[in-house]
Amino acid sequence: MWNKDIKKLFSGLFRRIAKSFEEEPEPSEAKNHDVILTPLQKIVKKDQSKALTLRKKISPGTTIPFSRDVRDIRDIMELMEVPFVALSKNRTKPIIYESLDGRKRVRISRHTLHYVASIYDWDIILLVSSKLQEMINSGSDIPPRTLIIPRHELLKEIHKHDGKKQEKDLKSSLSRLQTTAIETTIYNEDGRYDAGFGFLDSWGYTDRKDVKEFRITLSQWLYDITCHKGSLLKVNPAYFRITSGLKKFLYRTARKHVGTQNESWMFSLEILYEKSGSEQDLRLFKRDLKKIVRDNDIPDYSLEWIEEDGNTSVKFKNGKKEVKKMLSK
Repeated sequence: MWNKDIKKLFSGLFRRIAKSFEEEPEPSEAKNHDVILTPLQKIVKKDQSKALTLRKKISPGTTIPFSRDVRDIRDIMELMEVPFVALSKNRTKPIIYESLDGRKRVRISRHTLHYVASIYDWDIILLVSSKLQEMINSGSDIPPRTLIIPRHELLKEIHKHDGKKQEKDLKSSLSRLQTTAIETTIYNEDGRYDAGFGFLDSWGYTDRKDVKEFRITLSQWLYDITCHKGSLLKVNPAYFRITSGLKKFLYRTARKHVGTQNESWMFSLEILYEKSGSEQDLRLFKRDLKKIVRDNDIPDYSLEWIEEDGNTSVKFKNGKKEVKKMLSK
C-alpha cells in the first residue's frame, strides 16, 4: 500500500514538472477590427500589396546595419528641383519659392542659433532615404522613422574622414536639418502637416568606448514622402564628390528632368535662378553658372550654354545618349 502511494506521489510530481516545460502557445493574431493602420501603412499596403506584407514593425531603437551598395543612393524626386535647402553653408535669409501656377509654395527659415540647412547637409538625407527604400524593396518590414547608424559608416558613405572635426561637422549638419523650419504645399496640399516642421524630428549621438553611433529620426512629413511609392530616384555616387553647391543643384535638376530616358531638357537662366533659391544677384549667378557650363563636369550629363535673341538658356543633355550618338556617326 505504501509503495502504491509513493508511486502515485512521484507520478503526479513528474507530470507537473513535465507540464511546466511545455511551451506557451503563440499569442493569437489581432482581429482585423483591432488593427489600426497609420497613413503610411495604408499607402504601403495599397501601393505595394504584392511586394510588401505588413509585418511587425521594427522597434525605433533597433540598430539598422548600414551595409548597402553605394550604387543605390537615392534622392527624393519632388524635392530635387525646388529650393528646400541653401546652396551655401552660411545662409541666414529665408528661402521663399512659388511655382508659376502657384501650386508649389515653399518657405524655409532658420533657427536663430543656426544657419539654414544646406545642400551639403542634404547628403545625410540621401543616405537615410536610400536605407528606407532598401527596406521597402526587401518586403521584410515597414521601415522605422528612426535609424541608428554607426559613425564610421555614416562618414564613409558621404566621403568624409572619420575624425573629430568631421564628427563635429556632422553634428552641426544634423542640428540644421532638425531646426530648419519648413512651410510648404508639396506633399501637403491638404495641410495635414502643421507648418514649421523640420527635416528631422530629433537626432542624438552615443559616444562610448565600444559604441559610436548616430540616432536619426525623420519628421513625419519627410518620412511619408520618402516611403511613398515611386518617390525616389537613383543618384550617381559621384554626386558626393561634387564640392560646389550650385553644381549639386544642377546635377539634381538634370537627374530629375533628363533622367536616364530623355535626351535633353532646357531651362532659361531666370527659371534656374528661381529654382536654385540662390542668394546671389542674378548677374553673379549667371557668371558662376556660365563657368560651370564651361567646365562641363557634372556626372552623367553635359551642359550647353545657349544665347538667342537676347535670352540665355542652359541645355542639359544625357551624357550616355550623347556618346552613343557620336559613336553612331
